[in-house]
Amino acid sequence: MQKREGDMGRGKIEIKRIENTTNRQVTFCKRRNGLLKKAYELSVLCDAEVALIVFSSRGRLYEFSNSSIKSTIERYKKASADSSNTTSIIEANAHYYQHEATKLRQQIQNLQIANRQLMGDSLSSLTVKELKQLENRLERGLTRIRSKKQEIMFAEIEYMQKREVELQKENMYLRAKIAENENAQQTSMVPAQEFDAIQTFDSRNYFQMNMLEGGAAYSHADQTALHLG
Repeated sequence: MQKREGDMGRGKIEIKRIENTTNRQVTFCKRRNGLLKKAYELSVLCDAEVALIVFSSRGRLYEFSNSSIKSTIERYKKASADSSNTTSIIEANAHYYQHEATKLRQQIQNLQIANRQLMGDSLSSLTVKELKQLENRLERGLTRIRSKKQEIMFAEIEYMQKREVELQKENMYLRAKIAENENAQQTSMVPAQEFDAIQTFDSRNYFQMNMLEGGAAYSHADQTALHLG
């Protein structure tokens, strides 16, 4: 062991291999025991799973574990494998998503350019062949638009024709109901009118009969008086 110059009291130990075999063995025993003690304290105080393995320079094994050395090693292998697999999966996913994002950005850019060209913009960079292709696309698009327009119009006409028939049926039904109500009202009014007509006819006949009977009696009396005179 060596001390640094200028240090007061106990000096710091220079970390390097101890050449003296006896000193190296003594230091190993002290440090080993201290390390085992620290491992034990860590497992108890922090409820941690600790496994400590130490091989001496002569190949002698020293170990400490608060559970099982083998189970801790297996757990370590699994954690290392999971960590490695997780890292590789994350890297692969990141690369895939980055590639897909680049493709999507390019597709969006192409669609924006195509849309501008369909609107009549950004045509200066097109060749005659590309302009012809664009013209054909527009013509096909107009054909599909006209076809869809006619389809919608025919559907609306058909709907209106059906609606017209329904309205005509409703109109006929309402007219029939109105006629039925009018006939019912006329039927209910006929007896009263006939009764008034009969009463008027009877009163007229009564006066006519009285006048006829009175005239006949007067004429008979006159004739008798004339006869007696």
